[in-house]
Parts: sequence; C-alpha cells; structure tokens
Amino acid sequence: MDYSKIITIEPGKRGGKPCIRGTRMTVTDVLEYLAGGMTEAEILADFPDLTAEDIRACLAFAADRERKLATLPEYETAV
Repeated sequence: MDYSKIITIEPGKRGGKPCIRGTRMTVTDVLEYLAGGMTEAEILADFPDLTAEDIRACLAFAADRERKLATLPEYETAV
C-alpha cells in the first residue's frame, strides 16, 4: 500500500511524529488502540474523521518501518 499521501510528517505538529492526513492523530495512536484491543470499527466510531484506509496505512507504515529497522547493520550487530 502506498501510504505516502495518508501518513504525513510535519516538524511543528505532534513533535514531528507521523500523523494521518495532516491531522493530529498519530500512527502510534492508532497502533496503540489496535494493540489495546480496539477493533477497526470501534476506532472508526470514536474518530469519525478516520477511514479504514487510514488504519491500513498506519499498519503499512509500521510494517515498512519495521522492515527497514530489521535490515539496518546496527541491528544485526546489537543482537
């Protein structure tokens, strides 16, 4: 999934954390809700400005970041 138009990073917003479509909702916020047991439907009901595509973009962004971290040379030597 191409999340580049959904996940934005602005230095002056939320300390430069990755946010959804320029809002103040961060990728981390969404991931923590999911990890805490909230369903996609519950998140969408609590935050009507979000879409299912936004949630998938957060997951894709996190997976991509994890993939990049797992291939860093420092990671291999630290393990």
